[in-house]
Amino acid sequence: MPKTVKVPLAAEQCPSKEPSQGTNYRSRLPEVVDQVVATCDSRTCFEHVEAEPLPSRAEAINILETCRDLLFPGYFGSQGIDRINLKYRIGLEISGLFDRLAEEIANAIRHECTRHGQVCQHCEEAGQERAFRFLQRLPDLRALLASDVHAAYQGDPAAAGFDEIIFSYPGLHAITVYRIAHELYRLEVPILPRIMTEHAHSITGIDIHPGAQIGSSFFIDHGTGVVIGETAILGKGIKLYQGVTLGALAFKRDEAGELERHTKRHPTLEDDVTVYAGSTILGGDTVIGARSVIGGNVWLIHSVPPDTKVVLNPPELVYKRQ
Repeated sequence: MPKTVKVPLAAEQCPSKEPSQGTNYRSRLPEVVDQVVATCDSRTCFEHVEAEPLPSRAEAINILETCRDLLFPGYFGSQGIDRINLKYRIGLEISGLFDRLAEEIANAIRHECTRHGQVCQHCEEAGQERAFRFLQRLPDLRALLASDVHAAYQGDPAAAGFDEIIFSYPGLHAITVYRIAHELYRLEVPILPRIMTEHAHSITGIDIHPGAQIGSSFFIDHGTGVVIGETAILGKGIKLYQGVTLGALAFKRDEAGELERHTKRHPTLEDDVTVYAGSTILGGDTVIGARSVIGGNVWLIHSVPPDTKVVLNPPELVYKRQ
């Protein structure tokens, strides 16, 4: 008895005859183009057409990588540095970074002026001036980040050494990007700081607004899901675990119903506070006193005096034999 040959499903569905000329979908693509252009003409959606150039997101990320290389020489992009070529290599990177950063800052300032209907007359000069002021902060940033590396080593018994922390810890990566972005934020550079911290957020799961004020020796352990809002103030020696939120209790609105954007909305943590995994601390008036410990999964909207431990009552567990 001859064997039955199973026809593949794709072959069963494929028509045996050539498609008609009327089904040439490529010829109908101009229809789609016209429809998309119409949404731009109607101004019902968002577009950036016939406007000054925006800062480049890709270039902002490249600038971050160069900054990390300067803040931790020899660890990332520039391998093979020694004491003989150190000054040359750093000088070359700083020179190139100045030009690229000045251009992106100028684009950001120019776009902000255009957005508010203003004529920007000194964008190039402002870009160079703020880029130079940022570069002047590099020695202080190196010292701050050194304190963060030491805090990670002292706070994590699993850390094998400083190199491991610098190379691999997502918490330090997010903190490094935050400290770079925060300096640009302090210089009133638009757009770029948020591009940088959101890039770090996307790859580490740690969301730190560049406007937050964070002291030295800052350590984020594990880190996934940590959120630190724009007006949060953190003292020295703060330690946060994964899933911690330092957020706003409520969003106030003005008489016109618009959000009030320049108020203190996020909590203050004084020096040497530890907040364990999953805890949420909310409100601009909420102050966690120095050396306090906030246990895991705590929901806190009130201030806590110094040297206080806040924990949940143990939950009632139910055990059943199988």
